[in-house]
Amino acid sequence: MKKLLFIWGELKATFWFIPVIIIITSILLSIGLVYLDGHISLPQNSITRFFFVNSPDSARSILSTISAAMMGVAGTVFSITLVVLTLASSQFGPRLIKNFMYVRLNQIVLGAYISTYLYCLLVLNAVQDYNDYTFIPSISIIVAILAAITNIILLIVFIHNIAISLQADKVVSNISAFISNQVETLFPEKLEEEKLIEKNINISTEFSVYQYRISVKSPKSGYLQYIDTEDLIELLTKKNSLMELYHRPGAHLVEGLEIGMIYSNDNWDKDDFEKFNSKFEIGKIKTAQQDLEFSIHQIVEIALRAISPGINDPYTAIACIDNLTAIMSYLAQAKFPSKYLFDEDGNLRVIADKFEFEGILDAAFNQIRQFSAGMPAVIIRLMESLTTINKFTINENQKIAVKKHAEMILRIGKETIKEEHDLQDLIKRSNKIIN
Repeated sequence: MKKLLFIWGELKATFWFIPVIIIITSILLSIGLVYLDGHISLPQNSITRFFFVNSPDSARSILSTISAAMMGVAGTVFSITLVVLTLASSQFGPRLIKNFMYVRLNQIVLGAYISTYLYCLLVLNAVQDYNDYTFIPSISIIVAILAAITNIILLIVFIHNIAISLQADKVVSNISAFISNQVETLFPEKLEEEKLIEKNINISTEFSVYQYRISVKSPKSGYLQYIDTEDLIELLTKKNSLMELYHRPGAHLVEGLEIGMIYSNDNWDKDDFEKFNSKFEIGKIKTAQQDLEFSIHQIVEIALRAISPGINDPYTAIACIDNLTAIMSYLAQAKFPSKYLFDEDGNLRVIADKFEFEGILDAAFNQIRQFSAGMPAVIIRLMESLTTINKFTINENQKIAVKKHAEMILRIGKETIKEEHDLQDLIKRSNKIIN
């Protein structure tokens, strides 16, 4: 079931899926309304004559005008979208193009214009005027006019959205909001001080009860996008087996690479391995559904471009650091899932490679620190961020990780900051963590 949700999430994230749904809906709507027009006789009075078309020539003229205008504007919208993608690629990096492609408003606007064009064509084809028979789908034409008015409003909203979508702060804020939702989904529970000690598992004892060791190799090359953990545990329970996973979503796999080890008392046949492989999704690109570091690296990439010599924009880098600080402060209080996964009867079934606080902290700040040499404003803000994160840390391992980063930032500050007062500001902030 969860794999179906993963596929559904990936479909919704494509640029074509929503427009295609809107187009199909418009086709069905045109058929339904034309059928309705054929079975409803509108009363002939002054009100209906004012709102509804009574002339076949007028009906054709209205529908032709709307369809031509919608197709023209659709081409303009598509051209504007391509320009935005080009600018986004050069300003924020090619990996952020998908963030602009997947904006729901852009998909709806493109789908709305194309679907209105098709709707008008289909209704236009239904207009009949020959011999003594005349058929004018009045209700369908009114809907076409309302759709045209709606599309004009959508165009205004689209232009407004494009105008603000390339602002660095807006881009960083959108990615940060996505990551915040992601971490709340992946780590919904808060860490409590009295529950810091994880259940002690004797791995050697767990392995010793199984007779066979079966090496599991990657069926193809690509990025591990998704693991259906619940179905995997169910399969291992049926086979009374234990699996040790060496990789987590986001890892790059090579065909034939050992990705894990199955410990079992039964042999696994070809059908078993086919079911096993279906629990893993391997693709050519990374996805963010189970890979938190992928989303964090998007903000990091914006920061790195901002502090590059060619751009030299420390304000954008500082905005990225501030958003990463909020994310890491939440994670400092979050309960990270155990790498030991059990079935309903309490039997250990999976030993997974899980995210750890220190690893995510490294992903968030390592590269920014490495590229911030000689930029006092960025270095000092990094130290301030760690000071904030340190206030939210609960266990000792988290504090050690924050202290390690503070020491590295202090070293790079001492090596590259020339102004004594700036260096003293950095040392003053570091003392809140290191001492």
